[in-house]
Parts: sequence; C-alpha cells; structure tokens
Amino acid sequence: MHPSRLRNIFCWVLIGLLPGALLAADSGAAMLYAKGTAWINGASVPRSSAVFPGDLVQTKPDAVVHINATGSSVMIQSDSLVKYEGNAVSVEHGAVTVSTTNGMSIRDGGVGVVPVSSAQTVFEVRDVSGTVEIMARTGDVSVSTGTETSTLAQGEQTTRDDSENRKKRRRAAGAAPAAGGAVLDSPYAIAAGAGAVGGLLLWVLLQGDDPASPVDP
Repeated sequence: MHPSRLRNIFCWVLIGLLPGALLAADSGAAMLYAKGTAWINGASVPRSSAVFPGDLVQTKPDAVVHINATGSSVMIQSDSLVKYEGNAVSVEHGAVTVSTTNGMSIRDGGVGVVPVSSAQTVFEVRDVSGTVEIMARTGDVSVSTGTETSTLAQGEQTTRDDSENRKKRRRAAGAAPAAGGAVLDSPYAIAAGAGAVGGLLLWVLLQGDDPASPVDP
C-alpha cells in the first residue's frame, strides 16, 4: 500500500478513536437537562450540558434539572444547590430525588442516605433549614448520621437534625477555599490537551511523502 494512502487511513482511525478516549478520561461524566433557569459552577446552563464530578448545580425557583448517569437518574428540584459527585450527590440546600440501580447515594451535611440493595431504589432528600427529610419511595435505604445508622423501609419517611453540622459548614465557608484540584486534572483541560496532540499528529501525518530537506543523489 502506498505510504500516503496508509497515512490517510491512520488519520481517519485517529479521528474516530479520539472522542472515545476523551469520554474514557472521565467515567463519572453525565448529561444534564434543564427546564428553566439553572447554573453549573455559576455559569448559565443551556437546555442540556455535560456535567462532571465536582460540579455545582443550582436551580432557580422556576427550574428543575435532570441528570442522567449510567444506572442512575437525579432530579434536582427548584431552588436547590447540589454538588454532583459521580455516584453520589451532595445537597447544600433544596431537594433531590434519586432513582438508581447502582447504589448512587445522597449526602446532606452529616447525613448520608444509601440504597440497601442493588435493586431499583427511588428516594428523596429535602433540606429545610437544617432539618433533613428523607423519603424512601421504592426500595429500602440506609440512613447514617456518623454516630448511628438505621434502615428506612419503602414507603416510610423520617427526619434528621443537621443544624449543628450546618453551623460548622458555615464557619468553614468563611475561610478562603483551597484550589479545587490541579488545572490539568480538569476534563476540559484534558480535552484541550488531547485535541492539541491529535491536531499535531494529524498535521505531521498529512505532510507529503517527501522529506522536509530532500538530498539529491
């Protein structure tokens, strides 16, 4: 096969493989769909967007957000602030409903809620001024406060007082936040770097067959 034709084939293979490699770089990514006004990390969200572990999602009083991840879906209700963490969500305030078959959990301050089994489980956590309301809609969930753990059966609901933990979080929030991780760890930086490398490879591979400085015999 002629070298230039082989080079072109390799270029197309590289183009096809690059998007898959980028997705594999962050397996915790999911798709977010917004109805109404919402933000990711303080930036306005269009009707749909990718969301990555560590992203803060906020909804206005007229908005609802759905996040679809592998084996799980999350509904963030209006007037809520939630951190997406891959196989977990952390509630700062507001209400979240999770439907999962792979153990996605919800944490609200010092209160953690985890499905008891791998069967389809639907549960809701609502933060109301330091009082955490938990509802097990389908399947059982385990509720932990760090000092005690109990099981909430399907159809039941309970509350936990997390006001003391809320005070601690407010005091901690008064300090200057540390950097949220190395810049190069960002999925956007990974994508940009991979794109630059892929572009460079394509440029090199698409050059002519003749050497840059041919030498006549």
